[in-house]
Amino acid sequence: MGKKETVPQVRFKGFDGEWVQADAGFIFDTRDDRRHPELPVLAATQELGMVQRSKIHYDISYDKKNAVTYKRVMPGQFVIQGVFAHSDTEGITSPAYTVMDFKDKETHDDYFWKYVFASDRFIKRLETVTYGIRDGRSIHYADFKELNFAFPKREEQEKIGRFLRELNCLISRRQEKYEKVRHLKKAMLEKMFPEDGADVPELRFKGFTEAWKRRKLGDCFDERQECSANGELISVTIQSGIKKFSELGRHDHSSEDKSHYKKVEIGDIAYNTMRMWQGASGYSPYSGILSPAYTVIVPRPGINSLFFSYVFKRPAMIHQFQLHSQGITSDTWNLKYPVFSEIVCAMPDDKEQEQIAEYFAQLDRLIDLYRLELEKLQNLKKALLDKMVV
Repeated sequence: MGKKETVPQVRFKGFDGEWVQADAGFIFDTRDDRRHPELPVLAATQELGMVQRSKIHYDISYDKKNAVTYKRVMPGQFVIQGVFAHSDTEGITSPAYTVMDFKDKETHDDYFWKYVFASDRFIKRLETVTYGIRDGRSIHYADFKELNFAFPKREEQEKIGRFLRELNCLISRRQEKYEKVRHLKKAMLEKMFPEDGADVPELRFKGFTEAWKRRKLGDCFDERQECSANGELISVTIQSGIKKFSELGRHDHSSEDKSHYKKVEIGDIAYNTMRMWQGASGYSPYSGILSPAYTVIVPRPGINSLFFSYVFKRPAMIHQFQLHSQGITSDTWNLKYPVFSEIVCAMPDDKEQEQIAEYFAQLDRLIDLYRLELEKLQNLKKALLDKMVV
């Protein structure tokens, strides 16, 4: 290897010189310590490393009768099972997996190597000695031990490992905030709208006491029939509502002839006629044009379309859209405006509509803020992993 391959692009102050090179077989050795059935069973995960089987949400097969054959895993060791999983805890794992530890613990920091194994650079290298790390196939230690690595002295390893660990903790805290607000929104979509058969919600803003009225959606919205070939192309997404097509990073497969495209104005609601039963609808903050596969509806006076955009995202309402969709199979189900207009929905007066809409819009802005912060930190981590290890 040349000098560029043994010196990272980004380095902490006070460290210089080339990193040492050695094959993995000189750094690591396998461990085969069995007969510890009393220890908790660990599962290997991409994001969390080795975690107790009982603490993850998906099922991991466990042969309880043969627990004595399971391999013991100690803190600071690694398990090769489709991924290179670092362990912070003691436990046992399937005998089919490889447990790996340092030959000389005084020379190496396990957190430094944890992030080496998490880097895109390392994963790409594995593809040259395995049948594909990302598709769940086996990674053999016999192949791994032949790979050559460059690494610094223990002090620099610890500095890198500590920094990336702190960055990972920051990402985890941002992830928790993001998930917390998303869960709050989900809960409020249930509590701030009446349940089936009820005329008032469980929670509502101070000053509102009147019962909600039940009206057909056709009394609240008209279908926009206008077509136009001129305007910015927009799209409806299930998760994020209406977005400019140029912001989605997709290839444009739309027809050159857009004369039959639907016109959309700010404040309209558009939905995918074939996917309304999956929640593919959204309030439009833009003027633009949409594929003829979509239905565009315009609010009547006294109707707050932003409020209804949240109504349409409620699971109970999506279920109604599914029940009213027509077609033999789910691939052909569609909800055209004439049928959509007959669906009945509970709604409050315009002032309460406005307040509820603004509350959920604020939640969405907070969710977007946390999502962007999280993406920036994740991108920073990815970039630093590429530049701080070789």
